[in-house]
Amino acid sequence: MNCSISFRFVMIFCFCAGIISAQQKTFAYKKQNLSIDKRVDDLLKQLTIEEKISLLGFESKAVKRLDIPQYNWWNESLHGVARAGKATVFPQALGMAASFNDNLLNEVANAISTEARAKNNMAVAKDRRLQYMGLNFWSPNINIFRDPRWGRGQETYGEDPFLTGKMGTAYVKGLQGTDPKYMKAAACAKHFAVHSGPEKNRHSIDVIVDEKDLRETYLYAFKKLVDAKVETVMCAYNRVNSEPCCTGKTLLKDILRDEWKFGGHVVTDCWALQDIYESHKTLPNSVTVAAEAIKAGVNMDCSGLLQKDAINALNQKLITQKDIDNALAPTLRTQFKLGFYDKPEDNPYRKYGIDSIANTYHRNLSRKMAEQSMVLLKNGEVGEKKTKLLPLKKEDYKSMVVVGPNAASLDALLGNYHGITDKAVNFVEGIAGAVDPDTRVEYDMGCDFTDTKNFGGVWAASMADLTIAVIGFTPVYEGEEGDAFLADGKGDRKNMDLPASHIAYIKALRKGTKSPLVAVVTGGSAVDISAIEPYVDAIVFAWYPGEQGGTALANLLFGKVSPSGHLPVTFYKSFSDLPDYNSYAMAGRTYRYSDKEVQYPFGFGLSYSTFGYNWVRRPKTVKLNSEKISMQIEIFNTGNYDADEVAQVYVEYPNVNRMPLKELKAFKRVSLVKGKSKTITLEIPLEELQKWDETTKQFRIYEGNYTLKIGSNSRDTMLEGSFEIVK
Repeated sequence: MNCSISFRFVMIFCFCAGIISAQQKTFAYKKQNLSIDKRVDDLLKQLTIEEKISLLGFESKAVKRLDIPQYNWWNESLHGVARAGKATVFPQALGMAASFNDNLLNEVANAISTEARAKNNMAVAKDRRLQYMGLNFWSPNINIFRDPRWGRGQETYGEDPFLTGKMGTAYVKGLQGTDPKYMKAAACAKHFAVHSGPEKNRHSIDVIVDEKDLRETYLYAFKKLVDAKVETVMCAYNRVNSEPCCTGKTLLKDILRDEWKFGGHVVTDCWALQDIYESHKTLPNSVTVAAEAIKAGVNMDCSGLLQKDAINALNQKLITQKDIDNALAPTLRTQFKLGFYDKPEDNPYRKYGIDSIANTYHRNLSRKMAEQSMVLLKNGEVGEKKTKLLPLKKEDYKSMVVVGPNAASLDALLGNYHGITDKAVNFVEGIAGAVDPDTRVEYDMGCDFTDTKNFGGVWAASMADLTIAVIGFTPVYEGEEGDAFLADGKGDRKNMDLPASHIAYIKALRKGTKSPLVAVVTGGSAVDISAIEPYVDAIVFAWYPGEQGGTALANLLFGKVSPSGHLPVTFYKSFSDLPDYNSYAMAGRTYRYSDKEVQYPFGFGLSYSTFGYNWVRRPKTVKLNSEKISMQIEIFNTGNYDADEVAQVYVEYPNVNRMPLKELKAFKRVSLVKGKSKTITLEIPLEELQKWDETTKQFRIYEGNYTLKIGSNSRDTMLEGSFEIVK
C-alpha cells in the first residue's frame, strides 16, 4: 500500500518536473544573441503545420504554448497613425508631396512611427491586440497619379516617378527608423503594381501596359523603395498583362524577388485573393488561388483565405510543407526585426509612452508641413495702387467674413485614412485666431454641395472689408471605392468641375460685394479653377491640410510665411485633354508626355517674393562610367519678403524614340532672406538617366546631348544648360 503510494508520488513528481523543465527551456528563437535567420529557423521547427497556416492571415492567431500572442497586421499611417484614436493628423500625402521637401517628410514619418510605437506599447501593456494598433503599416501609396479622375490619387505623391521615389524613400526611412538592431515600424510600398483607377473596375481590370512604360513609370518608385529596404510590398487587386498581381510570376517572382532581391514580405491587398477566382476568373477556386499565391511569393493575406485553404492545398499536394515555411519565414523575420520576442528593456522604442502621442512638437510639425504644402495659384492686384492682395495686412481689414461649406469642415482638414485629433484648427478658427480681438470676424456656411440658388453670407460679405471663401471637395466626394460614398464615380471624379453650387456661390459673392475676395480650394486632385478665377482676387489650393490647416492658412494669408507649395500634378484644362481613363499607356499623360496647354503646369506655385538664378558651375561632358552630373547655381531673393524657393531641374533627352519630353531629375528647397542669395549644388546620379531599351529588354544610358532646364515649374526656364554623355 505504502509502496504503491510512493511509486505514484514519484511518477507524478517526475511528470510535473518534466513540465516545469519544458516550460523553463529557452528555445533558440528567444535567444537574442543569435541571428534573426537562426531564430526564424528554430521557430519554424517548433510550430506545427496547422499553427504555421494560422499565422498566414492578417489576424494571426495566438500560439500560447510558444508564447506567441495574437497579432493584427492591418495598420494604416498614410499621413499619421490612422483609425487608432488620438493621433497627429498631418496633411494628406499629395499635399505633403507639394512641399517638395523630402527632408521634412522624413521628419513627419519619424513622428508617425513614434506615435505608433507609443500606442502599441500602451496597448500591449494592457494585452489589447487590436487592429490598427500594431507596428506594420500599409503605407506609403506610391502608385503614379497618372489621371486626375482617380479618387485615390490624393493618397499618392503625384504624377512624377522621380518625386514619388524621393518622397516615398524619405517616408520609409523615417517610419522604419535608424536603430542598428531594431526596426521602429515596418513600412509598405503599395499597390504593386500599375494600379491607379478606375476605382469601380479595380477588382477585375486587366491593365495592359508595355514594358517601357512599366519600367520607366509604374515600377520606378517601387524599385527605389526596395533599394531603401522597405519591409513590405503590397500586391494590388488588378491584373497586369493578364497576370493577377497577387499570383503572377512576372511581378512577384521575376522582378521583385529575383531581379530586385527584395528581402521583406509581401502582403495582399485586402481580399485580393478572392478577386482572382471571383472577378478575374483566372483560377477556378480558392484552394488553387491559395496554392498559387504561396508559390508566387505571397507571405501575408489580408483576408482569411490562406488560413482556410492552405491546408486544403497542402492535402491536395498543390503545395508542400516547405512552401508554407517559405511563405511564413519573411513575416516572422519582420516580427523579429520589430523586437516582438525580445526583452522590452533592450528595445529603445519600447520606452515611448503617452507623452509621445499628439504632442506639441508633432502638432507644430503638422502645421509646418501644411504651410509648405499649400499652393498659391493666383495673387491679383487690388486697390488704386494696384498692389498684390496677399499677404494681407491686418491693419487694413477691420472686418472680414469667412464663408463656404468647407470653412468649418473637419473632413476638409483630415482627408482619408486619418486619425482623430482633439486639436484640429479649421479655417474659420485659424483666421479668427490670427487677427486682433478688435477685428470683426463673421462665419457663414454660405452654401452646400447641391443647391445652386439659396446662399448665405452674401449680405455679411457686402459689409466686410474682406471675404475668404473656402470651397472645393471633401473625402466623401473623392477617394477609395466605398469610402467616398457621395462620389458619382465609385470614388472617382467624372469631371474636373468644382461643385456647381460652389461656383454659383462665388459668383453671388462677387456680385454682392466690391471688397477683396479670396478663394481657398480644398481637394485631392486637379480641378477647373477657370470657373472661379475671374471672380476672385486670390486663390490658394489647400489640399486636405491636416489638423493644423486653419493655422497654416492664416499664417500664409497674413504673411507669417510665404507660400512655397508646388503642384505635384498637372492641372489640365479638361478631361478631354487626356487619353481614355482605362488606358495605362503614358503617351499624352502628365507633363512628361503631354505638351498641351494647361491651367497650371506640374511644379507650379507662386510666392510673395521673386527670385533670380545664375550659373556658378555648369555641368560638363561626362562619360558613361561616371557617377553623376553636378552643377552649382546661385539663387537670389529679389523681392520684398523672406521666402522659400524650390529649384527644379528638368532634363531633356537625346532624340530617341519614345523619350519623355522632359523629366524632373533634381530639386532643392532653399530658404532665402529678402535681398540675399545662396549657392546650391545640384546633382543627378547618372543612373537616373537610364531608359528601357525595347530591343535588348534592359536599361541603358544613351549617349548624346542632354539639355537642362532649371526653374520653379516644369514650364519655367530660369537657366538652361547642356551636357554630353560619351563613351
